[in-house]
Amino acid sequence: MTDRIREKMNSLRVEADNAIARAEEAEAKVKKLEQLLLEKDQEITSLNHRLNVLDSENSTTENKLAELKQSSLDIEQTRTTNENLTRKVQLLEEELDNAEKNLKETVEKLRQVDVKAEHFERQVQRAEQERDAWEKKFEEISDKYKKAQNELAELEQSMQDL
Repeated sequence: MTDRIREKMNSLRVEADNAIARAEEAEAKVKKLEQLLLEKDQEITSLNHRLNVLDSENSTTENKLAELKQSSLDIEQTRTTNENLTRKVQLLEEELDNAEKNLKETVEKLRQVDVKAEHFERQVQRAEQERDAWEKKFEEISDKYKKAQNELAELEQSMQDL
């Protein structure tokens, strides 16, 4: 009987250790995902800055285009300059489109990482609840074991008194 209790206690300890290990592993995964989230936030900030720079360059380019149209006396030269600036604007718009696309992809990845982080947090909570339940069961079994030992000691004492 005592061996079964010991085996059960050892089994409970192993299960508790396993639950703790799973919880620690989940916490490590959460930390890793938080680091990834931080990196994605930094990437988003960088892309936003780049977007602002591109907008600024685009505005500057458009202002230069307007000034060149007004100041140019030679229509052919104005047309050539206009074409060149238009190509540059198109390239900037393409870069802007690419930057916006990258930003959207990054935001989507960030959302997915956030969803995964929430999932892992729920797993950690479940593991902690399981651990708490096992600890409570262990305490209950320990109390029963102590009571059984006390009863056994009382029975021995009463048998010795006979």
